[in-house]
Amino acid sequence: MINDRFRRFNSGRVNFFLLATITVILFAAVLKITSSVVLPFTISMLLAIITSPLVKFLEKFRLPRIVSVLLVLFLFVGILAIMVVIVSSSGRSLLALYPRYEARITEIYIWVARLFELPYDEHLSIFDNIWGQVGVRNRVRIMTLSFSNGFIFFLRDAFLVILYMIFLLVEAASFKRKLQRAFEGERAERIIKISSDLMTQVTHYLSIKFIISLATGLIVGVSLRIVGVEFAILWGLLQFILNFIPNIGSIAVGMAATAFSLIQFWPNPMPVLATGIIMITTNMVIGSIVEPKIMGDRLGLSPLIILVSLLIWGWIWGFAGLILAVPMMAIIKIVCENIPMLEPISVLLGSGRALKAVMNEDSREETGTGE
Repeated sequence: MINDRFRRFNSGRVNFFLLATITVILFAAVLKITSSVVLPFTISMLLAIITSPLVKFLEKFRLPRIVSVLLVLFLFVGILAIMVVIVSSSGRSLLALYPRYEARITEIYIWVARLFELPYDEHLSIFDNIWGQVGVRNRVRIMTLSFSNGFIFFLRDAFLVILYMIFLLVEAASFKRKLQRAFEGERAERIIKISSDLMTQVTHYLSIKFIISLATGLIVGVSLRIVGVEFAILWGLLQFILNFIPNIGSIAVGMAATAFSLIQFWPNPMPVLATGIIMITTNMVIGSIVEPKIMGDRLGLSPLIILVSLLIWGWIWGFAGLILAVPMMAIIKIVCENIPMLEPISVLLGSGRALKAVMNEDSREETGTGE
């Protein structure tokens, strides 16, 4: 009889995990298929969480909520417009300085070609030489076409994000009352507490991540400006955006900025070395020391989970998925952490430091209870 119960128990667990795996796969497929609708809504929801404290701050001055929401949205649109102006003006400047950069790239390529005994035709441009060897021309055409199409989709999605943000921020004021109306008694109090804790932790995480990314971008931009790297503001903006992609984003910006400084300052090695040191030091200090201290160890994600989440969310939502991967996994971890039945999943998603932080909190609670 005991063996039969044990078999039924194991069979039930296997069926549960199998059903859960199938559900997750189907959910990911649905997110990918409906990305044109779900992705803008997800971005607007995260931005609404980030800007919600600012809306509450403006309401302290006795401003109506709709006025506070519109002021925050005007600020958001203004920042977005500044980013677009920076990118477009940098693109125009880059085209104007193209002959100088081509000459520098030619010098570097001739040096590399002589070092590795590669073929080089002096009667052709540097890009014609490279295209003749590795066939870059078709790739550039494809990238240019995809970028133009992506920019059109970006404008469309930006309008949807702003529209969703308006309704989310306005509806947030009555969300608690709706929960109290929908549920009654202890169940309502428990749901409200879980929702309140969840919103507090998610807001805390996203706000700090946004501020840290902004600080990282400012430090990179100012430092590269001091070194004399051209388009320092653009590099700071790229650092701010790609800082949401852990490790990979910082490495990509660091390598690109160092390669650009090599082209700009060739054959002077000192500014190139300074650029590399700035990018490595900034990302190591902020990413490995400052951010964990401010965030707290409890919200730490396992490095393996981060890598897997980048692959999964990148497959679902492309480049936007890479940026949203860590915030989404952090939200999932927070949700699981606040629901007792899903708490084991939160432990599995966390890092070793997160587990140690939880164990220390539990031991302090037990000690306090004992006293």
